[in-house]
Amino acid sequence: MNTLIKIQQMTRSAFFVLACLSFGIAAQSQAPKAPQFPDHSTSYSTAIGIRGGYTGGITFKQRFGANAVEGIADIWQNGITGRILLEKNVSAGIGGLNWYYGAGGHVSITDANWQNEQNFRRYPYRNPDSGLGLGVDGIIGIEYKIPPIPFAISLDVLPQIEVRTNGHVWGSVNPGLGIKVVF
Repeated sequence: MNTLIKIQQMTRSAFFVLACLSFGIAAQSQAPKAPQFPDHSTSYSTAIGIRGGYTGGITFKQRFGANAVEGIADIWQNGITGRILLEKNVSAGIGGLNWYYGAGGHVSITDANWQNEQNFRRYPYRNPDSGLGLGVDGIIGIEYKIPPIPFAISLDVLPQIEVRTNGHVWGSVNPGLGIKVVF
């Protein structure tokens, strides 16, 4: 009989503990949740900066979650290029470090006459590929948003193929280093 009483007491105790746990879980799920704030130390939505490499210029990037639109205005020896890129950002698993890839297009304008400098002398050069160019771009790179300050550093490769108005086709790889102020 003692054994039966002990089993009944253990069963009541188990039901009591189970009831308390259930009540606690239910109360916690009903409690108002604290607001979740985004971690601005490693993420951003807008950035503006400079990109240097084979060509150099100004860059503007607007992020929409994991996607982004980036505009780059390149200035080079005898022309300018404006490009728009659609990018996908992927976390590299370290706070603030992302890699990105994407594609887009560009328009370039090249001057026919420019001067090549060698050994401190200027040599006039007539560029046969002057005029307008339309091209297709790809991009792949890595970017680090420095957590305590509003800056991001990126290193990327921007392969491109361009068709000129005279029918010439050319391509380049165009690696670059970028520094951006982020908002």
